[in-house]
Amino acid sequence: MAAPALIALAHGSRDPRSAATINALVAEVRAQRPDLRIEPAFLELSKPGFHTVVDRLVRAGHEEVVVVPLLLSDAYHAKVDVPAAIAEATARHEGLRIRAAGILGLETAFLQILDERLRTALSRARVRELDALVLAAAGSSDALANQAVARLARVWGTRHRLPVTAAFASTAPPATGEAVRAFRAEGRRHIAVASLFLAPGFLADRSAELALEAGAVAVSDPLGAHPEVARTILARYAVGAVELVPV
Repeated sequence: MAAPALIALAHGSRDPRSAATINALVAEVRAQRPDLRIEPAFLELSKPGFHTVVDRLVRAGHEEVVVVPLLLSDAYHAKVDVPAAIAEATARHEGLRIRAAGILGLETAFLQILDERLRTALSRARVRELDALVLAAAGSSDALANQAVARLARVWGTRHRLPVTAAFASTAPPATGEAVRAFRAEGRRHIAVASLFLAPGFLADRSAELALEAGAVAVSDPLGAHPEVARTILARYAVGAVELVPV
């Protein structure tokens, strides 16, 4: 029995850097599991679209598909857009079995990536000391999703024995610039910002811009096509594949 195909489903962006990053991440997943059929897809704004990829897999003879949503928060896109897309694909292809795996989420293992990205940013800026950190994320109208970012920020701060504030690029306060200014009001001058975004794009750029304007000494790049993110995708896929096995 052939293993289910894997669709790595991202939201999509008008910024071409976003799709390029997702494609690089999928290339890393393929390198780790060359035995699997693995395809990138996007909900909107980027190509290929989800239904285009599903159609391609069906034509190639695949009857089972595991979709791994490349989303860091369990909010609207995860709860509404992804299930709707899968329901439509299932209705269009009789006999096709599709399982949505868990989203990427906010793994504590991603703190290692944040550290790597931030060390690179600090080296570029020639900064050698820090007295505060900001963890910048997209933000959501879903309070629970924002609370998950805040929890990860606390864990990160404990590891570094530094005060950390979670900040958001949209919807929820504080904005990244506000978080930096709040630390500066306390007399802290060496404040770095880690970008808890999967890929570059408008929100990540705006977050970085506001942070630097407010006096941050460095802002890291997004998580990107890191092997640890690829391993997490495969871990989510493995659970979804098991759930497709008849009982």
